[in-house]
This record gives sequence, structure tokens and C-alpha cells, in this order.
Amino acid sequence: MKTITFSLHTQQPLLATSFRGDPNSDVSYNHIPGSMIRGAIIGRYMKEYHLSDLDLNDNVVKRLFFDKNTCYLNGYLLSQKGKRTLPVPLSWFKDKDAELSKNLPPMWVYDFSIDGEEKPETPKLVGESFWTKEGEVTFYKEKRRINIHNRRDRKKGRSTQEEGEIFCYDAIDTGQVFQAVILCDETDADFLKNFLQKSADIWLGGSQSAGYGHTKISDVNCHDTWNEINIPATERTNCEYLTITLLSDLILRDEWGQYAVIPPSRQHATPAPLTKELEKVLGTLKPQRSFAGNNVVGGFNRKWGLPLPQIPVLKAGSVFVFDNISLTSEQIQQLENLGIGERRLEGFGRVAVNWLEERHFNAKKTEPPKLSDQPALKLQVSQTLAAQMAERLLHQKMEQALQKQIGYLKIEGQISNSQLSRLQMVARQALSTGDCDLVLSFLNNLPSNASGQFERAKISDKSLKEKLYEWLNNPISWIGNSQKVKITDVERSITDKFATQNKLAEKYTLRLIMAVAKKATKEKK
Repeated sequence: MKTITFSLHTQQPLLATSFRGDPNSDVSYNHIPGSMIRGAIIGRYMKEYHLSDLDLNDNVVKRLFFDKNTCYLNGYLLSQKGKRTLPVPLSWFKDKDAELSKNLPPMWVYDFSIDGEEKPETPKLVGESFWTKEGEVTFYKEKRRINIHNRRDRKKGRSTQEEGEIFCYDAIDTGQVFQAVILCDETDADFLKNFLQKSADIWLGGSQSAGYGHTKISDVNCHDTWNEINIPATERTNCEYLTITLLSDLILRDEWGQYAVIPPSRQHATPAPLTKELEKVLGTLKPQRSFAGNNVVGGFNRKWGLPLPQIPVLKAGSVFVFDNISLTSEQIQQLENLGIGERRLEGFGRVAVNWLEERHFNAKKTEPPKLSDQPALKLQVSQTLAAQMAERLLHQKMEQALQKQIGYLKIEGQISNSQLSRLQMVARQALSTGDCDLVLSFLNNLPSNASGQFERAKISDKSLKEKLYEWLNNPISWIGNSQKVKITDVERSITDKFATQNKLAEKYTLRLIMAVAKKATKEKK
């Protein structure tokens, strides 16, 4: 059996609708379902060969899309080091007060599927989406985007009284990379690899006509040997217990043909459906404990134009522990290569045998990748517009800083209103050119009586005269260097060439002096 791996880069939000959320919203899965990938490749195949319908009697079509030996596995997030992440096991717990953050040390995680005395007093499920081991356990979580839409009448092209309700899409956001996998026979590997490489563009999921689903394919590779957990089967034959971990949702039926989500238990007189399924390969099993969750899955059949029936499943990440048995590497490979349960060709029923070994360990959360730099503006008119926007925003930030200073600055002590009025008048004369020297000249040439008033008056525990000299000689002293604005690749700050040429710091300093003097005059009245 051959394995084809490839990356899927989301160019638009991707809507892989699950059954979560309220009736007026569509909430996407946190991964790209294998059924969706299979459907998109079928659509490409039909377009390539100009088919209006698939011929199910065609051996090639059956082998590629409807044979249990060709499986389309779920697309899971790709780690920052290029590894395919996997769902977090439901047997992993943390202390309820522990948090994952870049500002905090790594968090302790405890695996309850393995016997051990060291456990948190108040355990809580880890609750992250995916993980991989990169030196230490690292958690990953997909980014999401919520868009609000207004339903419209198809004929009129706008909302009406009958067709006008609000609904929202909670979709997988753009700029993320998922790795998908196709398991196939050796005879089909080259065809599928070349077929994926024919065009990088592929559309996945719902609402494709509304700006959703555009994805790019890259890094298409073919492997002779591959397994999902990157641990050889020969290293997992001798363990204290037999542990089965679900790497994707699992669909099973009970003895009456009904879909069942019954986890194995020692209390059951009749073996659970999962136990029976495993016993087909491994022989008699005795359950010990289970850490399971359940979910409801469905789908959409584009040929019928109808949704698929909703069925309950055992949730990906569920962990089941059985008494130890004699196990061979061939049995492990059979379970992991073929999977168990129904709809395996769509990525359901993936399992890992004897995967988890550590009772407790440190874990960290990856920092979200920084978005790529914003594209440079090519047109001069766009550059000019961006510069104007940045300048206006810088003025807005300066106004906010000015109002903040005026709010808490207060002149105290004996100084006459006439001296404050003269200070305002000189500052107003200097404002048009931003000439602080004009105010400095005024202060330097004050008569002794007036100069004494400026020295006796206080502001911020300094004499008014000293504070005025400080502001006028170094206008940026009360502003700081943090006033920056960036629009695409155009940046404006209070210390750049634009601000220096326009004497922004000087002008706002003169306005500050005028405002503080005016405030003191009003308070005296």
C-alpha cells in the first residue's frame, strides 16, 4: 500500500459544516473531512474527463473512489515544523486552574488511561484541538472566522420580507495549512499524485459561490512506508495494557444494525460493538476503562443535492484500555492501515494501537503564526491615499494624548490672569509655524515681577517656568515615542520625517501650553 500526503492552504474561509451551533448558524469542523476531499477530487476527475456522471461499472472509477483500499483521510492542521497533528486524546487531563500561555511555564498534563498515583486534585479535560510532539508535547488550535449573512431572494437578488433572516457562518479561517492523506494501491499511486499536481487550486466545502472554499494544494509526496503516529509497530507489541486511540470519528453498528456509541465496559454482559470489531483481528478482549465522547456527523451529497442522514459516532480522541494480550506487529499494522467500522474510505475509523506511554508530562501551546506582511501598494494614488490615512490617524492619536495631558495637568500657586493671557497669546502666535523659540524669547525677557510669578507657580511638582522650558526645549518629552500608525506599508510616527517637517511635536506642545493656561484662567474665575 502506498501513501500520498499533500498540504491544503486555505485561501478563503472554509465551511465544513458540522451539527454544532444554533439553527441559524453553520459551524465548521476543526478539520477538513476526508469525505469532502474525496468529493472535491471526484469533481475534478469528472471535469477532467468531461463526465456528467460516474460509471460505477468502470474498474478505474471503482478503484479510485469506491474501493475500501483507497482511503481519503481527514486533513489535520500542519505543525510549524511540518508535521501532521492529531486529535488530542480524551484521556488527557490537567488541573482545572492550569492555563496554556506564552507568559506561563509549560502546563502539566496527566494521562488517565495509564495507571499512576500522581493526578491533579481537580482534573479537567485539556480541551485543545490537536497536538504533536516537537521535543515536548505542543498543542495546536485552528483559527476561525465568523461572518454574518443576510438571506436574500434568489430572483430579486436582495432580502425580502419572506427571505430576509440573519444567519452566520463559523468557518475555518484563511492562511492555515492542513495535511491530508490518501492511502491507495501501488497501481493508483502515480495517477493520484499526478492528478493532484495538475492544478494547485481546489474548492472545498459549502457556499463556494459566496467566497468560501478556495484552497491550494502543495507538497504532494508519495511514501512507501507511513503510519499516522510515526512509531514503528514493532516497538508497540509489549505493553502493560492494550490501548486503542481513535484518530478520527468511528462509525459502528450494534447486533441489531443500529448505529451505536457504546464504549466498552467491564459491566457489560454482552461485548460492546467496538470490542466485537477489534476481536475480529485481536481475539478475545477484556475491557478495563474508557475515555470516550460521542458526536453526530452527516454530510451533503452533491449528486443528489441532499444532506446525508445524521448518525452518531464515537469521537476522535477517544481512548479505550483493555487487558494485555499477545500482540504481533502484523495485527497492529492491519488495524492501523485498514481502520475499523464503516465509511473507512472517507477517513472514519482510524486507530492507533499502544500509542500513549507517559503518565504525566509538560505541554505547551504554540504561538499562532504571524500573518505575512501586508502587500505593498503598487499604484501611486494608493500610496498617497494610505499616507493621508496614516497622517490623519496620527493626528487623532496626538489629539487623544493632548486631551489626556490636559485632563490631569493643573497650574497651582499665585500667577495673575494677565500673565497667563500673555502666555496664551504668544503661544498662539507661534502655533502657525511651530516656532517654540518665540515662547522661549518671551520667557527669557519677562520683567522680574512677572518672572517671579512663573517661578512661584507650580505644575507637576515643578515650577511653571521650569516645566515650560522642559516642554519647549524638548517637545517630545511629554509625548513619548509610542505614537505610531501603519497603513499597509506606509508608516507615520511623531519622530519621522513627516512629523519633523510639519513640526507636529512643537505644534502640539504649543497647544498644550495654551490649553493649560486657559484651564488655569477659568479655574481662577
